[in-house]
Amino acid sequence: MAETIMTSAEAMEAAALPRARVAPACDDLPPTAEMLPLPAGIAGEPVDEKSPAQWAYERLILYIKNFEERLDDAHEVAMGFAGSETGVMRIEGIGYFAPDIVTFYGRDEEENRTQLIQHVTQLNVMLRAMTRAPEIEEPRRIGFRLAAELAPKKKAGKTKTAKGS
Repeated sequence: MAETIMTSAEAMEAAALPRARVAPACDDLPPTAEMLPLPAGIAGEPVDEKSPAQWAYERLILYIKNFEERLDDAHEVAMGFAGSETGVMRIEGIGYFAPDIVTFYGRDEEENRTQLIQHVTQLNVMLRAMTRAPEIEEPRRIGFRLAAELAPKKKAGKTKTAKGS
């Protein structure tokens, strides 16, 4: 297997990927995703073995879970699209297709099915609290369900993946 040749800038960027930092503007900022330790399922696999899509997917899950932890029962997580006027999506699922695509599945404000397919280099996501639908008894907490996907995988019972990912 041939080694990947990188420029010095690419090598420096690759070495920096697992680092995170927050500069809070106030003393009472609740813990953010950057402040928390990585789950074993993420930390157990070297970053250089992950595609940019997988690495973005895993960190997005951490951000969503952390955001949901501060929501009351009247709200669910939704996603606004940075830099566009396409509205808001209630997140129902997230996926990735290695090496470079992240996909969001959900519904818009009118409950129409919505899917966003985005290249990792153009990833801009704004998490928003969206009032849950009144017919739903309890808010759906997708971040906690997605975070379970980040737990160390057993050989049997793998999640469905596309061929080659």
